[in-house]
Amino acid sequence: MSVMKRMSMIFKSKANRALDRMEDPRETLDYSYQRQLEMLQKVRRGVADVATSRKRLELQINQLEGQQTKLTDQGKKALQVGREDLAREALTRRAGLESQLNDLRGQYQQLQGEEEKLTLASQRLQAKVDSFRTRKETIKATYTAAEAQTKINEAFSGISEEMGDVGLAIQRAEEKTDTMKARAGAIDELLASGALEDFSGPKDDIQAELDRMGSGPGVDLELEQLKAELGQAPAPKELNQGNATAQPQQQDTPQQAPQVNWQEKPGGAQ
Repeated sequence: MSVMKRMSMIFKSKANRALDRMEDPRETLDYSYQRQLEMLQKVRRGVADVATSRKRLELQINQLEGQQTKLTDQGKKALQVGREDLAREALTRRAGLESQLNDLRGQYQQLQGEEEKLTLASQRLQAKVDSFRTRKETIKATYTAAEAQTKINEAFSGISEEMGDVGLAIQRAEEKTDTMKARAGAIDELLASGALEDFSGPKDDIQAELDRMGSGPGVDLELEQLKAELGQAPAPKELNQGNATAQPQQQDTPQQAPQVNWQEKPGGAQ
């Protein structure tokens, strides 16, 4: 296959796919119905033209037949007055009209047959167009219902283009909200720790230092409690007990004299 043929095939396939996406079956059916109506109109116009031509031939035949009747009467009158020559002339003209009448009658019968055929074709085409119209409307209604159901299902499942955009907008809004909440919380923590200063109120360095020092014993107490739970150190006693419990224990416990170990010297001396 040459390069040009391959390019032509690729172009046709892509064009066919694009046209298939653009095609709406309802519009195609309406266009086909319109074309059938135009065809039916042409057939009807043809029937009318044939009928008009047939009617003209009928008028001409009637005129020629009237002339024949007139020539016959003239021939009779000529014989009655003894003018045989005039009677012969009248009969001669009547014979010429007879040949014309025969030709017109043949054409008339031919047009009459064509008219009957076109009329029958028009009736059949009319029935076909009516049937197509009924089927067209049924297909359009079915397609519209299926399209609506598809859009509803896509909306429920969130895969439609419109709902997808809405979902993305909601997701971006939630992400921005979470980011702002996290930023606000971080700033609050930094302000509480003193890493950032609050310029909206008066600055009090002494109170900030006292707050920082006051938070120290609490942290140390929690640290000792955690060590006690892990078995690394005894649990600290409560601060409110203080030295009140320690003093009685020191008084009740007798003081023991320190024991001195005398080492024996050689020879029994101490």
